[in-house]
Amino acid sequence: MNRIEKVKIYCSIASISFIQGLQFSVSPVLGQISRHYPAVDISLVQMLITGPALTAMVFSLISGGLAVKISMKKLLVSGSFLAGAAGITPFLCDSFPLLFACRMIYGISLGLALALNTAVVARFFEGDERVSAMGIQAASIGGGMVVVSAVGGALGSLDFRLSYLVNIIGFISMIVLAAFLPETNPGEAYREKTGRIPGDGTKSIRLNRSVFMICLLGMLEFLFLISFTTNIAMHMSGGLAGNSSASGSITGIFSGTQIIVGLVLGRITRLIKKAALPAAMVSFTVGSLILAAFPSDYLMLAVGAVFCGISQGIFVPTAMVEVSGAVLPAATAMAAACYGCAQCIGQFISPVVLNAVSFAVFKSVTTTHVYVAAAVGMFLAAVLAGFVKMGTHACFEHADKIKLGE
Repeated sequence: MNRIEKVKIYCSIASISFIQGLQFSVSPVLGQISRHYPAVDISLVQMLITGPALTAMVFSLISGGLAVKISMKKLLVSGSFLAGAAGITPFLCDSFPLLFACRMIYGISLGLALALNTAVVARFFEGDERVSAMGIQAASIGGGMVVVSAVGGALGSLDFRLSYLVNIIGFISMIVLAAFLPETNPGEAYREKTGRIPGDGTKSIRLNRSVFMICLLGMLEFLFLISFTTNIAMHMSGGLAGNSSASGSITGIFSGTQIIVGLVLGRITRLIKKAALPAAMVSFTVGSLILAAFPSDYLMLAVGAVFCGISQGIFVPTAMVEVSGAVLPAATAMAAACYGCAQCIGQFISPVVLNAVSFAVFKSVTTTHVYVAAAVGMFLAAVLAGFVKMGTHACFEHADKIKLGE
């Protein structure tokens, strides 16, 4: 692969990552949406961010199977168009049910992007290049969130419905993918590795227990991590209350941190090695406690956002590298789909779980209580990740593979 081809693939990876970033397009204006629709329960408003994870779960798994029959390019171009169309539609009509429905439809695009972004990296890169490409992927997701949050917050300061226009990014991604992403034969990678053709009676898609353990950790990571985005706009108090530009910039700092971490991911993983996933979780714990303690201090909120951004910037690409490296090439899309599904489950149940825990422990549900609950939960998850990575995970390396299809 020459340099120009690599650049085109990197641009394609960035475009897919920007589609993922659109999940948080309404984050800076959640407070305004909640006030505009006072009859709508706050948990339902928060699900404008987490709700797409529900449909993403289904289509992530579907795309994992389709990727051995239909080219990734066709799937991703279609998903990009759908993301743009679903994102722009609510601008045309002031209706919460329509907004919620369109966000759920966007989840189809999110599911395709979650599963196939990793598959694209695994298809075209190996070894250290794959780690670097995963870092670029994480940086691109952060870049997408920066653009989405900053532009959405700026537009939302005029009228929250104007923030929906940021979904034009979906159409831009569609054009980039159509122009730059190579058209691949769905079974080509598998044949190159094994000399067999998927569907010829061999076990072409197999996952092992290592994949499922990483999926479990991914679900826990996003169960708590997503609380940053779903609560930050409503958490700001004092002079920051209701300021969509301020909440957008804090989300932008969170995302910008991911960019920096993604670009140096290779160095970070070489330094902390097996401790990468637990360390990422501990970083969020610190950040979440800072957020809980300083709701009216912009500087401290920014510091908390940095720690939370470090968590996602390290965890996601590291987990994706481990998942894609644990299976044969033909199963990469399905492995990534399972991880994406686990991630979506964590996101989807997060508001309900954290709000319930907050009420059970503190007898009231506030954003401060949610951040404290998320910090404690993530710390316990970090302990579990430490045991998995330092000890018991070794026994899964030689476990029997689990057949998911042929």
